[in-house]
Amino acid sequence: MSAPTRDPQVDAMISKSETWRDAFEALRTILLGSGLTEALKWGQPCYAVDDGNVVLMHGFKDYCALLFMKGALMEDPNGILVRQTKNVQSARQIRFTDAGEIARLEPVLKAYVREAIGIERAGLRVARKTTEDFPVAEEFRQALDAAPALKAAFEALTPGRQRGYLLFFAAAKRAQTRTARVAKCAPRILAGKGLED
Repeated sequence: MSAPTRDPQVDAMISKSETWRDAFEALRTILLGSGLTEALKWGQPCYAVDDGNVVLMHGFKDYCALLFMKGALMEDPNGILVRQTKNVQSARQIRFTDAGEIARLEPVLKAYVREAIGIERAGLRVARKTTEDFPVAEEFRQALDAAPALKAAFEALTPGRQRGYLLFFAAAKRAQTRTARVAKCAPRILAGKGLED
């Protein structure tokens, strides 16, 4: 195996990290030692094999993490994989609060990375929920039934944009809030925009 190539963009990103620099360097050593290709994607160091993304390294306020793209398919014998939110279908994180924790877990982390590489090389895929599997808030259903143009515009959105709206509407606990959200978002839907566009 040839020596892994360090991406200069990742060098720059890590050098700017005040909180997680040591942890990122420790994780980076493990990932590059596994023969993965390094690149900066989505503003984060991403590690791939055979052009398939395997794991992303990122930092938050209280922890840094490895995000395994197909973590839902991993065995997790140590019980350390975390699902960020209930809506995340595929990815799973391993979270760290300091570089010492990474050093203590190094053999385990290497095993998890090897498993993730094997999953990617095998071409395994996570069975994802389709848009039809997501709940539709009654207030949104009523708005769609009342406005054929809104229904047509919503159906023309990409599945990801549709799911974003469905999750946003359904997350409100009160009917009044759901109704207000639908009214506020209707012009965006009619304009062909997603919730975050």
